Amino acid sequence: MTKSEMNFKNLESLDSVRKVINEANEALDDASRTISTSAMPEVLSGALGAGVGGAASFAALYFGGSVVGLSAAGITSGLAAAGALVGGGMAAGVAVLAAPAVVLGAGAVGIAAHVKNKKLADEKQALYTKAVQKQNAIIELLKNKAKMSKERIEYLTSLNTLLQAAVRDLQHDLAK
Repeated sequence: MTKSEMNFKNLESLDSVRKVINEANEALDDASRTISTSAMPEVLSGALGAGVGGAASFAALYFGGSVVGLSAAGITSGLAAAGALVGGGMAAGVAVLAAPAVVLGAGAVGIAAHVKNKKLADEKQALYTKAVQKQNAIIELLKNKAKMSKERIEYLTSLNTLLQAAVRDLQHDLAK
């Protein structure tokens, strides 16, 4: 999957999922918590309006020639010597000396991108697992609606909607 097809393109973009999971933690710990007493009343109200099951997405140069050093004569001599390796002169020497830096630079960028993408995938997996756990716990609470106020039911329903969207978007990014 390309980066442009992902819902969450970097670690910062996962902040909204973290906030919803944290709010779900609060909901599970405080039986009196409602939309109006939550840390994100506007978001929860919007989720309630969207309804359950809505499709909203959450979301280098030093070379040894005949004159060594970085003076004009040293650079010219170094470039000519490097160019001679491929049958050219100073201009070819620029390419010969630049090639390793370009290759090493591209390799370093590739490694850094891989590490960053691995971190992002690991964080998505961890948040996916937490979101599913919290959603299941909230669904269990909603089975006892008779013992809850209307405000509490709306709050838990809103959280369930947000968690459902987060799970769906994380599943998409994780290709589950």
